[in-house]
Formats: sequence, C-alpha cells, structure tokens
Amino acid sequence: MTIRIATNSDVETILAYDKHISVEELKNSIALSRIYIAEDDSDFIGLLRYNLFWDNTPFLNLLFIAETHRNKTYGSTLLSFWESEMRKLGYARVLTSTLSTETAQYFYQKRGYKNIGGFNLSDEPYEIIFQKEFDTSRN
Repeated sequence: MTIRIATNSDVETILAYDKHISVEELKNSIALSRIYIAEDDSDFIGLLRYNLFWDNTPFLNLLFIAETHRNKTYGSTLLSFWESEMRKLGYARVLTSTLSTETAQYFYQKRGYKNIGGFNLSDEPYEIIFQKEFDTSRN
C-alpha cells in the first residue's frame, strides 16, 4: 500500500466515497494537502481527510476504507501515517469524533484515543469526541 497526498485528479474518486463535503471545500482541502489517498498500484484502498479544529489542532473528519479492503489493517496503517505526519508538523494532539451508534469508537479507543466528551445535535445520536496526545519528549 502506498499513501499519497490527494490531487485535483482525485476529486471524482473522493466524491464517490465522501458524501460529507462540497466540491468547493474538497478542492480547498486538496490545495491545503489535507487529504491522503491509500492505494495499491492504481487500486483505490481508502482516504483520510482532516481539517484544523480551532485553527490549531488536527481534526480527522473522515477515515474511509473501501469495503473490499476492510479488516486488513489498512485503516490502522492510514491512521498511523496521518498521526506521524501530524507529529512531524509539530502538533501535540489530534482529535476525531464518531457517533455513539458507530463501531468506529472502538477502533479509535484501541489505537489510544480517549473520549473527552461529546454533544447531541437534534435528532442525531450522541457524537463522541476523541483525543490522542503525542509524547512530544521524543521529538
């Protein structure tokens, strides 16, 4: 598996899997190098998209692995790659969230993410916020 930064040529592929972002915002995220694509040769495996919460803390918005590639450690590898990149950029922590009804919460907990709270939007399940802090003494 290779992991690379998304380019404008990936827009159609990303939109086929990411239903939570507008085309304009997607292009902004690509321009800011905030989307990673995982692939094997030219076979799409998945993607990771993030932004900055409070303009200073990386927040993982989407980690998607194509169904045919799930349960093969690709998600863990992509997440670890992103965490490593965020440490290289000098960040001491990262955030993400998931609905309380989704099993993704267990995926993040297994990888060292801690539940730091959450909120309810109207007619939505509880949204759990997760944080992972990095050991900055190793930098």
